[in-house]
Amino acid sequence: MSGHMYSSEVCQQARKSRDHRFDGLFFVAVKSTGIYCRPICPAPMAHEKNVSYFEHAYSAAAAGFRPCIRCRPDSAPGSYAWLGVETTAVRAKKLIDEGALSHMSVEGLSNRLGISQRYLNKLFKRYYGTSPKQYVLYKQCDLAKQLLQQTQLPISQIAFASGFNSLRRFNDAFSKLFSLNPSQFRKERAISDTPIKLFMAFRPPYNWFALHQFFSTRLIEPIEWLGERKYGRTYSLDEYTGSFTAHFDEVNHGFNVEIKINDIRGLHLVVANIRRVLDLDADPEFINQYLEANIPSGLILEQGLRLPGIWDVFEAGIRAILGQQVSVSAARNLLCTLVKHKGLSGQSNEPLFPTANALQNCEFEFFKMPGARKSALRSLAQYCVEHKNNDDLDTWLDIKGVGPWTVDYVKMRGQSNPDIYLGGDLGVKKAFAQCGSFDTQTCAPFRSYLTFHLWRTL
Repeated sequence: MSGHMYSSEVCQQARKSRDHRFDGLFFVAVKSTGIYCRPICPAPMAHEKNVSYFEHAYSAAAAGFRPCIRCRPDSAPGSYAWLGVETTAVRAKKLIDEGALSHMSVEGLSNRLGISQRYLNKLFKRYYGTSPKQYVLYKQCDLAKQLLQQTQLPISQIAFASGFNSLRRFNDAFSKLFSLNPSQFRKERAISDTPIKLFMAFRPPYNWFALHQFFSTRLIEPIEWLGERKYGRTYSLDEYTGSFTAHFDEVNHGFNVEIKINDIRGLHLVVANIRRVLDLDADPEFINQYLEANIPSGLILEQGLRLPGIWDVFEAGIRAILGQQVSVSAARNLLCTLVKHKGLSGQSNEPLFPTANALQNCEFEFFKMPGARKSALRSLAQYCVEHKNNDDLDTWLDIKGVGPWTVDYVKMRGQSNPDIYLGGDLGVKKAFAQCGSFDTQTCAPFRSYLTFHLWRTL
């Protein structure tokens, strides 16, 4: 599926039925109009002989097609190349999607992946049909197009919000890619201080009930909030701070998200991280079909289950250490106490989760717990200060008090790694024993989803 283009028969069928489950998994280019669309576009349907199919929107743009203004391909859910793609290529794309190239060069990224720049370019070309640099430009212009059509921000601010360093560079890249300049998308409007509002699409079904339930028992007040159909939190990301609230919109298959940020230049990073935390780019039907083929028939999978992310790996690590050998509600109380004593405040005085810098010399005198646990918290903070951009979490095993369960938990929720089986977790062990044993290896690369399905059976 992802990572391999569908046959034209499947594309034709999905396009004719305007099936939302295929939204973002391929794009429809119409030769007679020079425009490319999502398969769910409401425009009158073109004849099959006038149509070409592309796996990626940037491939359609590179072939000279313009994006449709009605269905807005930039609003489609992303597709994650799970299968049939080398893991290094997947990891490179994931890091770029999360904004790695906004603070490092392609050479820096290839060093981080442990490969040469030439090999990274070759991998990217092979699996995604473009170079890392071209892919980043496309992603930046794509977000810019959403901001042009959905917000009141002036074009100069949109350039910075999308990750460009100059207005001239933005205008040039945008016009080349979309054959229209930014101002042709809309007339300039006055800026206001209201939150930035964006619609973020997902591929249905989306099990909001399960996600809501999971978040509700682990909610850290006051930095997180939850309503019947909304989830929000404050955040810090490098030097950027603010908050977001995501409102679940089942009818339109997405979330209406309000974002506050202290510096517009970090918006593209924040948007990418919100998508990860809410797992908006998963293909739940495909994942379930894949798992069902490899598990005992007695284990019934829920529809539309997502991986509930944590904002960053440091917070995920602190949550995991405080969750060791205590109940979920006890861990939550400890986290609320931590935020009360050591939480920081953002630009508009909203409370933030404490950073590694804030905890590296903390004595945690407000906790009634063994000294070894306090020491593990402090050691993790010190390690994260010293190794700021290290995303190889296996190195955390050198920290006293951090074991394999903690590292796996952080990979699963802090990095949203789709293939972590938490076999050492008590709940997972209990659920696994109930459903009859099977080889969980066969469920790769979706063992994180299997873990959540097992938790849901308890």
